[in-house]
Amino acid sequence: MRNNPKVVVLGMGNLLLKDEGIGVHVAHALQKAPSPDSIELEVVDGATSPDATLAFTEADKLIVVDAVQGGDEPGAIYRFCPHDINLDDNSLTSLHQVSLLDNLRLMEIFGQKYRDVVIIGVQPKETDWGIELSTELKQRMPRIIEVVLQEAGQYHPDRPEKGE
Repeated sequence: MRNNPKVVVLGMGNLLLKDEGIGVHVAHALQKAPSPDSIELEVVDGATSPDATLAFTEADKLIVVDAVQGGDEPGAIYRFCPHDINLDDNSLTSLHQVSLLDNLRLMEIFGQKYRDVVIIGVQPKETDWGIELSTELKQRMPRIIEVVLQEAGQYHPDRPEKGE
């Protein structure tokens, strides 16, 4: 039995498409940073694998960091939960079309879900070929990391699940 809640930070994105790789860049930076003492923090480079969430079902909280097109200035930070997203119900024609959100929903259907899932999205500037982040996102990295660590420290096992 763990003394501290286990929080997994999953950095998603494609490192070959500049700002699209922001989640992976954040994960790499967090792997080098000291973790808060009040939680058991695991940081994972999920790259472009939508099923990366399936490997961490023992976690109390999952924080996904990814690029999100929200229409704001580059580096804007968004915080939302999977149930906040209303996607069209498109029929899948291949398992290769299963997204991160599809996997989270499937886990819930099969009774294997995280108690708390939060997505930290970052507005990209450039998603062209290249391995470097845009200047705007490089400058925002300390703030993005701060937001993720604050979110990681806000897990409370006695808090009721959303919808209860």
